[in-house]
Formats: sequence, C-alpha cells, structure tokens
Amino acid sequence: MKAARFGYVRATSVSDALRLLAEHGGQAKLIAGGQSLLASLAFRLSEPSVLIDIGRLPELKGVTLANGEVRIGAATTHTDLGNNVVIRTHAPLLADAVQHIAHPAIRNRGTIGGSLAYADPASELPACCLALDAQVIVASDKGERRVPAATFFTGLLETALGDQDLIAAIAVPARKPNERATLYEIARRSGDYAMAGVAVRSDVTGSATHGTRLAFFGLADTAVLAPHAAAALDAHGLTSGGIAAAKAALSTELSPLADQHGSAAMKLHLAGVVLERALAQLATNETRRGAAA
Repeated sequence: MKAARFGYVRATSVSDALRLLAEHGGQAKLIAGGQSLLASLAFRLSEPSVLIDIGRLPELKGVTLANGEVRIGAATTHTDLGNNVVIRTHAPLLADAVQHIAHPAIRNRGTIGGSLAYADPASELPACCLALDAQVIVASDKGERRVPAATFFTGLLETALGDQDLIAAIAVPARKPNERATLYEIARRSGDYAMAGVAVRSDVTGSATHGTRLAFFGLADTAVLAPHAAAALDAHGLTSGGIAAAKAALSTELSPLADQHGSAAMKLHLAGVVLERALAQLATNETRRGAAA
C-alpha cells in the first residue's frame, strides 16, 4: 500500500509546532525520525492531512544533568542516546537498551520521543522508562506538564498525549550509588521486536535488593510493571529462593496475549525465562545483548 496524500510543514520552534497543531485541529501528525510513523502511513493505519516536522528543533535535542535528574530532549536519536556520556553514567539502562533496537540505520533516525509517543508494546524504551520511574515532559499551549511513565501508556499504541500535545523531553532520576539496572529480551532474530523482555532496576547491596521495579514488554497491549514479583524479590533478595519467588508471582499479575509468536501460556513461560536471566545479570552487574530464539 501507499500512504494517503498529506501536506508537509517544518516547524521553526516548539511554539510554532504547537500553533500548527492547534491550526489543524487534530488532523496533523508530528514527525521527527519517522521510523514508526512512516510505516503506519504506508499501511494507512494513520491518515493525517499534514505532517509537522519537529526533527530539527534544537529545543528538543540534547541531554542535561541537574538536581539529580537527567533530562533528555525528545528528538534525541537512539544512537545519540547510546553514545551520550551523561546517559551512560547516570541512566545506563537507556544506553544498554539501544543496542537491542532494530538496526543502525533505524537507530540513527529514530528518536526517544517518537518511541514513547508511538508506544509499541514490544519496544524497549517505554519499558525502560517504566522501570526507571521516568516522567514524560509534555508541552502544550498551556505550558509543560509532567506525566509519570506509569500513567503515560494507556493502551495499544495509545498514550496520554492529546491532539495538541507534543513530547518535549523525558526526565529520568539519576543513578544512585547502589543502583543497578539491566534489560533482557528474547527475539527470533537480532533487531526483531521482542517476543518477551524485561527491564529491571534495583538498589543492590550484596544479595539484598530494595525498590526493585520490573517492567515487562512484548506481552500485553503496553509495557507493564510487575509489582508483586518485585516485592517478592525484595523480600528474599538475589538468591535462588528470591528469584523463584519472583517468577512464581508473575502468574498472578501478568496476563500475556497470544500472538504470532505463541500462546499465552508460552508467553508467560518466556516472561519467567527473561526475568531469571535478567536477575542473573543484575546479580553480577552485567549487561548482555539477550538472546535470539
């Protein structure tokens, strides 16, 4: 298929982009890297009357560290995210996740803001933002507001963004001294969307864990937290018993959807597999690529 006809305009600033969104009354779509949007246009899953290009706005680029928080401009590309020294030092989970995202050509164009706005349930960055308790900074004609990642993703390819909103930045708490984080996923081939994956962050002292957050992706309509499994781990630590308890808790709070990769039962099994492997990495503070099925 081919995309329906649409107009194109390049915004000159964030305020100009917001003006254009208001002018077109919900018939416009924002484009930065376009790696998700162009595919949806080609399949006519989206048929906007005009595309508003925000990919070159300097206001939406760059990474800063201030007051214990890392602020990441929404138009920061995946490649820049993975290479940035501030990210690698203070939010390394995001940098580690980049190597799982598609292929270099996609990473060079795709942006963190676009990934969050598109909200694909098998994408790594939404799950990482959940695990890190990040906040999405949303700009509108009323100013900026912060939306916790836990409430930002509302359904399949749906978010808390309104028709006249845009993501300006993402705010992530800077890594604490004892904090560890890792991501593990299983995909059929390197660069494919995950069949199942988990992003983990926890404060680790010896084998004890505290404040663990487990965010699973590739299993439901959105990335999803597993608080009961996290609580089981914090109660028992990174021991064989603690890992077994965390895995057992998954059956009470995850309801995977069957898809082209397998049944709901198989997806629940994979959730336990990726969790056990991620926690093994966390115990040794390792980060690895994951596995192809």
